[in-house]
Amino acid sequence: MTPQQKNIQTPKGTRDILPQDYAFYQNIFDKAEEICSYYGFKPIQTPHLEKIELFTSTVGAATDIVEKEMYTLKTSGGDDLALRPEGTASVVRAYLEHGMQTLPQPVMLWYKGSFFRHENPQRGRFREFQQFGIEILGEAKPIGEAIIIRILTLIIDELGAGPAMVQINSIGDKECRGEYRKKLIAYYRKNEKALCDNCKKRLKTNPLRLLDCKNPWCAEIKKDAPQTLDYLCGECKSHLKEILEFLDTNEISYTLNPHLVRGLDYYSRTVFEIFIEDKNEDGEEMTPIAVAAGGRYDYLARILGKRDVPAAGAAIGVDRLALSMQEKKVAPKLKRVPKVFLIQLSQAAKQKSLKVIEMFRKASIYIAQTVNKDNLSSQLNLASKMNIPYVLILGQKECLENTIIVRDMNTGSQESVPFEQVVDVIKKKKIKK
Repeated sequence: MTPQQKNIQTPKGTRDILPQDYAFYQNIFDKAEEICSYYGFKPIQTPHLEKIELFTSTVGAATDIVEKEMYTLKTSGGDDLALRPEGTASVVRAYLEHGMQTLPQPVMLWYKGSFFRHENPQRGRFREFQQFGIEILGEAKPIGEAIIIRILTLIIDELGAGPAMVQINSIGDKECRGEYRKKLIAYYRKNEKALCDNCKKRLKTNPLRLLDCKNPWCAEIKKDAPQTLDYLCGECKSHLKEILEFLDTNEISYTLNPHLVRGLDYYSRTVFEIFIEDKNEDGEEMTPIAVAAGGRYDYLARILGKRDVPAAGAAIGVDRLALSMQEKKVAPKLKRVPKVFLIQLSQAAKQKSLKVIEMFRKASIYIAQTVNKDNLSSQLNLASKMNIPYVLILGQKECLENTIIVRDMNTGSQESVPFEQVVDVIKKKKIKK
């Protein structure tokens, strides 16, 4: 194959987010940032590359993420690095590294961006995936989880992707989880022969993950497995009860799922997932899909060699949410919708077009144009297809006279106005920015 014949495409599990699809992503990010800002959260951005031990020590050496899914590399200087597979560990690392524990607590942060896991690509699941995450650090009380769940359900419902369905559980803390772990191991040892190969390994290395297996045989065994709720200490019971009272008071519906666990080792006490209804291409109802998940992680800072920092957080799987919105035909609410279309009918008009665009940019009015069409009717047709209410026509005559034609696409009426006054004329039309 010659160099001209090469067909270089995206790597397996990655994809290009094209303009028509990115509108859904932008809509999700805009809504999430807006709601988080109202609740007092501030943005943080952490590197895509982190030292590998950040994740092996916090996420858990025996987890699928670390064992099978993490992208790692060794630099020429000998550093072992990893592309971040999740966001919480990085945020806690940044919180500790920059002394945020000296700030007024809690510190409430949001982040967004790409994350990476070498897992089997599926519908709505990619090896490079987009997340929006929120973290509350320095808050031990149940209101931390309640705020996070409230924000996530608001984002999902206000985007039109809901109703959001919350599943919640408590996996206990270091004081009471030990007893539950013993009972769980004893139960599964009695059923070990019927377990899948992965679960036989998990029984020895990470028994809580037995409850997360999707294998039909293992799911059947799980039905009679011990439940975490039966082994909670008094403090953990009280903590969960208070969260549920917050949810009840704020009319957030939820389901207690006593077998819910998370695939990350750093969680303690509260874990939750948020689901939405799912449909196939034919519009038939399918099993609800999880689009957000999180929990409490009071011991993560200690794993990193510092004192305990009570904290809770969660992340939205933006790819899954965007896909669901597209399939449900939930139109994204765009902030940057052009209200004016600029038609250029000569070389002189094209040269002057940048001035027009800049005038409208300064007035915060979005304007559309096409640079490769010279025909009036074709440009009018394009403006009509884009549902743009007003068209500006700039030709050779208008350039010489320093004027511009303003055309109302609804009525077909038009007027010639002085070039420098065109923004004021459009503003008087009372169009929404």
